[in-house]
Amino acid sequence: MKHPHLPNRQHPRAMLLFALLALPIGLWGCKDNKPSAATASAQTVAQGQATSATAQPPAAPPAPAAEPGQPAATTPAFDNQTGAATPAKGGKGKAAGPKVSYRAGEDPDFAARKGWPVKTPATLPGSILPQKRIVAYYGNPLSKKMGALGEYQKDDMLQRLKREAAKWQAADPAHPAQPALHLIAVVAQGEPGKAGLYRMVMPDKIINDVYSWAKQANAIMFIDIQTGHDNIRNILPRFEWILKNPDVHLGIDPEFNLIKSGKKPGTKIGTYDAADINYASNYLKDLVKKYNIPPKVFVVHRFTRNGVTNAKNITLRPEVQIVMNMDGWGAPWLKRDSYKDYIVSEPVEYTGFKLFYHNDTKKGDALLTPKEVLMLHPKPLYIQYQ
Repeated sequence: MKHPHLPNRQHPRAMLLFALLALPIGLWGCKDNKPSAATASAQTVAQGQATSATAQPPAAPPAPAAEPGQPAATTPAFDNQTGAATPAKGGKGKAAGPKVSYRAGEDPDFAARKGWPVKTPATLPGSILPQKRIVAYYGNPLSKKMGALGEYQKDDMLQRLKREAAKWQAADPAHPAQPALHLIAVVAQGEPGKAGLYRMVMPDKIINDVYSWAKQANAIMFIDIQTGHDNIRNILPRFEWILKNPDVHLGIDPEFNLIKSGKKPGTKIGTYDAADINYASNYLKDLVKKYNIPPKVFVVHRFTRNGVTNAKNITLRPEVQIVMNMDGWGAPWLKRDSYKDYIVSEPVEYTGFKLFYHNDTKKGDALLTPKEVLMLHPKPLYIQYQ
């Protein structure tokens, strides 16, 4: 869930406005509405750009991609499961066909140069990826401002999710759509609270309620953690009671891990290092072995250069399937740029892509369709709607 980003004075047209919204119980989220006085002030920001002073401005919008049906004699083949590039085959002595023009994030040659497809551990029985594509609704039932999971009444929300999953199933029948509810179970706060940690842990009842909804919809569930000033090593074990279930998985949000900077959530973008991600991955591996359950899916949100550091040092394990989820909002060209710069350029294992019903469309752009998102390479296997 994206909150204020830092300004990028080098590229004004990429600047986007975020607002923090106070919730009745102290929760807060982001939307395109104006902020409450109880929350940190909104920042004018460039979504998807690096936060350091040395960050480079985003590239100009790339040339349009070829339309479906355009000759693609030079287009490489793709792995049927990951969507990553494999070498193209051509007959000896045959002249090359016309060169295909790709938009950012869609070029299979670029993906191949960066290391896609990634050599992943052998999949264990019960693995969700890469056989399926997860289609998730994200949010918190205590707030209409934090995503689709809480914006709509429960039955309506589940029907909407079912329809979205059906669209993805139709767009790519080779990958059955697996619906999911992605619950923000630890919510970053603009105030320290009693614990002084700038985060609120949801009551077990709320978590169990959402879990029951997931079961009703034949969906899986994600526990998403925004640590604030807490440490993932302290708070993750708190959720063993729910993560031990075979259909419950994990998400973490680097934006709200602010121990290092000491800043309030919403005033600065946080970060996770590979060491933090490896800790959480190892914890999930131990749960898989302890409870003899299928591999866990582990989603890491990312939309800036420094959001994840030392990504090349992230350890891959057969018991844990890591998804790097492009979590930024904005115009389609900017989302593609972010996917290219922060997901494709630093391969980990699997990829995800987030779609914002409101923030992606607030400037008049249409929400990207499954067909359009599937033009990305590698093709995302985790789709999240907020």
